[in-house]
Order: sequence, then C-alpha cells, then structure tokens
Amino acid sequence: MVKERTSDGRPLRILAIMDEFTRECLALQVARRIRSGNVLDQLYELFISRGLPEYIRSDNGAEFAANAVRKWLDRLVVTTLFIKPGGPWENGYIEPFNGKMRDELLNGELLDTLEEAKVLVEAWRKTYNRIRPHSSLGYRPPAPEAHVAGKFSLGLALC
Repeated sequence: MVKERTSDGRPLRILAIMDEFTRECLALQVARRIRSGNVLDQLYELFISRGLPEYIRSDNGAEFAANAVRKWLDRLVVTTLFIKPGGPWENGYIEPFNGKMRDELLNGELLDTLEEAKVLVEAWRKTYNRIRPHSSLGYRPPAPEAHVAGKFSLGLALC
C-alpha cells in the first residue's frame, strides 16, 4: 500500500480505480482516510456512468472487504476477486500504476494541503489517461475514447 503525507505530517490516502482492459484510470479519490462508504460512493458514480463491471479485483483492505460493499456488489451480481495478502503481483495492473504514480508524481511533490493534493492528483490522472504513452497499448494513452460499451473489470487499490 502506498501512503502519502502532507507537509504537516497528516496522512493522505488515494483510492485508485482502473479499467483493467483499457488501462484507463477511472478515478483517484484523495482523502485523509477512506472507508467503505467512500468506496461505495465512488463505485456508484462509476457504475452509473460506465455500467456494471464483470468483476472487481482488490486487496483485502477493510474498505473493500466490508460487509456493506460485498453485499451491495452481490446484489448487483458483480464478482469480487480479492488478492492474497502479501501478493501484490496478483493485481498486475493497479500495483504498477501505484508505482508510476509514486515515481511520476508523489516523489516529486511536497503536498501542503489536502486540496493541493486533490488538484495535483487529478491533473496527473488526466495526463496519465490522455497524454502519457503506455507500452502495453502500443505507446498510446488509454484516453477516454478507449471506453468500449459492455462488460469491463475494475482494479481497486488504496494507495
């Protein structure tokens, strides 16, 4: 898990949600703490705009494995795939993404406030999706135009 802090030492958490097929980062939610309700809110917004995914792959963090999240996804018939503790390689899309965000953004910034972090993280997400070349996509960005209607899968991580 990637964690960050503002310059005053207070923690920051970043909920990253990616489409594993297109490699598009659908959301980066920045907060002091992220709970299951925050995960539900973000997924709700994405499901409305994108439709239901076939499955969601995530680690076993309390915010993902909470009963409220699991029951809600069960009712929507969305499969949950939890990676084994200590097995980040099982989440082969989100973990490299976390490393890229750390290397390309977080290691180079001194974040003073939560609001500053939100602005910088969202700007980086847009660059990642629209400009930054991805070797797995033939050195093209995933771009919002890469969205294909129908079933898709999400990878989630609390950074």
